[in-house]
Formats: sequence, C-alpha cells, structure tokens
Amino acid sequence: MADLTEGSIPRHIMYMAVPTMSGLLLQGFYDLVDMIWIGRISYEAVAAVTIYVSIFWIFEVVNEVIGMSSVSLISQSFGAGDSLRVQKTAEQTITCKFLVSVAAALVLMISLEPLLRLFTSDPVVLSHARSYGYLRTLFIPIFFSSFSVNTIFRCTGDAKTPMYLLVVSAVVNMILDPVLMFDTIPGLGIPGFGLGVFGAALATVISISIAFLAGFILLLLGKAQVKITWRGMCTLDREIDRKLLTVGLPSGFEMLFRNSANSLLVKLVGFYGTAAIALIGVGMRIYSFIFMPILGIVMGSGAIAGQNLGANHIDRAVRTAWFSSLIGGAVTAVFVFFVMVFPDELLGLFLTDLQEVAQGVIMLRVVVPSLIIAAVSLGWASVFSGSGYTMPFLVSCITAKWIIMIPYTAVIIYVFQAPLSAVWYCFFFGEAAEMLVLGIAFKRGKWKIKRV
Repeated sequence: MADLTEGSIPRHIMYMAVPTMSGLLLQGFYDLVDMIWIGRISYEAVAAVTIYVSIFWIFEVVNEVIGMSSVSLISQSFGAGDSLRVQKTAEQTITCKFLVSVAAALVLMISLEPLLRLFTSDPVVLSHARSYGYLRTLFIPIFFSSFSVNTIFRCTGDAKTPMYLLVVSAVVNMILDPVLMFDTIPGLGIPGFGLGVFGAALATVISISIAFLAGFILLLLGKAQVKITWRGMCTLDREIDRKLLTVGLPSGFEMLFRNSANSLLVKLVGFYGTAAIALIGVGMRIYSFIFMPILGIVMGSGAIAGQNLGANHIDRAVRTAWFSSLIGGAVTAVFVFFVMVFPDELLGLFLTDLQEVAQGVIMLRVVVPSLIIAAVSLGWASVFSGSGYTMPFLVSCITAKWIIMIPYTAVIIYVFQAPLSAVWYCFFFGEAAEMLVLGIAFKRGKWKIKRV
C-alpha cells in the first residue's frame, strides 16, 4: 500500500506500473498464445474470434463508464484521507458494474447472431463465432466486475495484488487452452477434450472467474486498504451511483466510438476476404500486447495523479503526466524495436501461408511504430482519468477514428481500390491526430480544477 502524494514521482510510477505491466503483459502473452492455438484450427476460426471480439468490445462501454468514474472517485477520496467514502465507492462500483453488465450481456446475447452476419456470411466462420461468442457473452458480468476489483486495489496504492490476479488468470488460461481445445494436446500426445473454439472460450471464462473470486474474497476479508461488505453492496447510494454513471460518461462514449470504429475497420478490411480479417485479427493481438506496457503505466499514473489532485498537489500531477509520457515512450520503443527486427518469425507463429506472412510484415512495420505516439499522448492523458475530466478522450477519439481513420480507409478501398497494404497507414494518421488533441487539452489545464 502506498501514499502517492509524497516522494519520488518516477519511483511511484515504477512502483505502480511495473506490477501492473507485468500482469498485463502476461495477460497479453496469453492472448497471443490463445490466437496461436486458434490458428491451429483454421484461419476461419481466427476470423471468427476476431469478429466476435470486435463486437464484444463495443459493449465494453459499460465497463469503461463505471471504471473510469471509479478511478477518479476512489483515488481522490483516498488521497483526501476519506476512508469511509473510499469504502462506499468501492462497494457501489462492484454493485453498479455487475448490474449494468447483466443488462449488457442480455442485449448482446439477443443480438449476437444478426451482428455476426453484418461481418460475414461464411457458414464456417459463423459456426465458430457462435461457439466462441455465446459462452463469452454469458460471463460478461464476471469479466467486467474483475476489472473493478483490480481498480479498487490499484487506486488505494496496491499494484501487486492485481498483478498476482492477472498472473493466475493468464497461467490457468494457458494451461486450459490446449487441454480443452484439441483431441490430442499438441506436443504432449495425451488426450484432450476436443472442444475447438468453444474450448478456448471456456478456458477464458474459467480463468477470469477464478481471478475475480480471489480478488473479491480478499476485499471482503479486508486484505486491502479498503474492506467491502455485503451490506454495503446491497444498499444503493444515490449520490455515489450517480457519479459512477456520469463522471466517466464522456470516456464511455469515447470507448463506444473507438470500438465501433475498430469494428467497422474489421468490416472494411473484410472487402479483401476472410483471410484479411484473420490477418487484422492477428495484428490487433500483437498491437494489444505491445499496448499493455502503455496501459500499465497509464493506469498507475492515473492513480498517482488522482491521489495528488485529491490532496491538491497540482504540480506533482503535472510532473506525473510528463514522467508517464517519457517512461511509456521509452518502454514502448523497446517492444517496437523487436517487432520491427523479427516480424517474419513473429507472424510465422500465427500464419502458415507465406503470402499472408508477407502481407503481415507490411502491416506490422506500419502499424506498430504508431504505438510510440500513443504512449506519449496517453501519458499526458493519465491526469484526465485521475481528475475525472474525461471529455478529451471523447474528442480525441472522434477526431482520430471517425474524422481520420474510417474516412481514409473507406476512400482507400472504395475510391482508389488500393491494395490492403495501403489500409494500415490509417493507424499512424489516427494516433497522430489523437496526440494533437490530447496534447492541447493537457496544456490548457482544465483538468487541474476538476474534482469529483
């Protein structure tokens, strides 16, 4: 546990970020391994999971609204020394997240089939997507609630416990994947359950459920800076619930616009065929893996900024943003370097067709360097999540995704009928636009006076 309002800011960032990064990187590594296993079934299976995930993350807006609100509320309350408000907010966060997630899961369950058909009419892809998607959808409330458990620990200065929970989840997932997916476990030659992509989904929901229950029990037992109670979770607090549902609303709309744009991008790439959908699915997994260190730094810095704003240490919040940008950019550059040097070897783990690998190399060499831009701009933006001033996320998203990326991609495909390689530049242009918007908002400084 740590008071982040005093002491060295770079040390605090590393204290908060390294455990979070480690856990997220292992989670990201699992996502890569998961896609490798799915790739052993067929490229249609990869395309099916890519399509479902694109749809699934549209509904992540539910998690984002309450999650972003809870970061601001919990970290600022903790920084101000208001332990009772920390407890109430933690309890209400879990309750609100679970209830709203149930509604989201129900809507997706009903609409999944028609949504899948918006992306493909391939019967093999549709069959795989159903097998994977319905089970994952059923467990959305557990999946989103697990984020809240980790947030509560992190915003009270404990970054190690969420790391342990992520490690447990990833390890269980990686063990269960081949056991549940294949008739014979690759490399071991012993019988498996042969459930295919349904087995991949089952491994994921089991591992997430274990991690959620472990973290939830720790909070109930008081093994954190805050102890939650059943009574507190079963009694709604109108003031806190209103803030949980409104403070992060701009960020929620940002996530909705962002993930809707990503889903539309997958649809547009489908113009080049099912193999192209599989290719962008692999690219997104690699992109997400490299994004994990950025996310770890930003999540840690957001908690630091929130505590310091709660204690009215504005100068420390400013320095937190700059150090977050510098550290994030440097760490991301290391990952980008290795991908740029070994793209063929990396893609060979997922793809067997040499032509697809060659196209993937072009994709990685255009897309991956843009993550350095994202690391710098999101470092500045860490103060927005800490303060509760989330409007810049929405503005930057609309600018990057809907004014730059999607129109560019549509024109490239339908007007110029350019090759697939030309599409990938939309990522670079989008990140550059997002950096400009977030940088302007950071410099203007409205976040300095925002409190929740």
